[in-house]
Amino acid sequence: MRPVNVIGVAGAGAWGVALANAAAAAGRTAILWGRDEARIRAIAASRRSDRLPGVDLAQLVEATSDLAELGRCDAILVAAPAQSSREIALRLATAPGSAALVSCAKGIERGTHAFMTEVLAEAAPDRPRAILSGPSFAADVAAGLPTAVTLASSDEDLARALCDALRGPTLRLYHSTDVRGVEIGGAAKNVLAIACGVAAGRGLGASAVAALTARGFAELRRFGEALGARGSTLMGLSGLGDLVLTCSSAQSRNFAFGLALGRGASAAEAGAGGLAEGQFSALALTELARERDVDMPIANCVQGLIEGSLDVKAAVSALLARPPKGEE
Repeated sequence: MRPVNVIGVAGAGAWGVALANAAAAAGRTAILWGRDEARIRAIAASRRSDRLPGVDLAQLVEATSDLAELGRCDAILVAAPAQSSREIALRLATAPGSAALVSCAKGIERGTHAFMTEVLAEAAPDRPRAILSGPSFAADVAAGLPTAVTLASSDEDLARALCDALRGPTLRLYHSTDVRGVEIGGAAKNVLAIACGVAAGRGLGASAVAALTARGFAELRRFGEALGARGSTLMGLSGLGDLVLTCSSAQSRNFAFGLALGRGASAAEAGAGGLAEGQFSALALTELARERDVDMPIANCVQGLIEGSLDVKAAVSALLARPPKGEE
């Protein structure tokens, strides 16, 4: 494939800005594209984003609301929320050029049960595609703190080229061809992190949070294996690594969402604090699990809390009352 010298970033939120700066740190020209013309003009003028206070755009980052500018790109990182990715991909499909699209969202589309590369394939079928996921907070990446993630594509040459293009002094990328495994890790861990946040918010103690993290990983592994993911991927950065990060810090929006639920907030009130992808992927995850006859009691409790069919006390009781069994 051709060299990846110019990298687009579709989505000017915190993650998009962080990724644009990471691409610049790797020596690439980065084109940060957003739909909100006024906001993009403000970012271009100030070289700062209100989504990442105190972070300046790198010199190699260009901010634009002109979709045609993405025609200059060799690859485009789609840094839109999971439930908005189809809309953004449909727009990108009309942009000039044939740049590969790299989903940077962690979720499952509601209604269709489509994973992110499937969304890209349906919305922009002529574009090569990949998925980037792993334990990474936007603020850490933007601050240049050491971070490692996984980038997967069914085309191994594409995955290697993208990793080489994005690898910078503090961002390490590992390539993979296990697209589904990487996608499952990112989507499932968000839902499971909500459960850990609930436990913390309820004051159930560090031991309970650790147990939920471990048993949550067992659910993630069962689900991944049922859908053909590799065990090594699920044990890696985009699976276990991301789960541990997201289940242990209020910096995670999913953990923070669960924390609010545990303290008595409704799902609507908890969601007002920022986008928690797990809130919207939980239904799709649990429906897919039932279709595949995969036992996911923690994820089911999270969905019950979100839809209001369970309260926190009932959810805890339901998990503790499960029949005794051997550890898997």
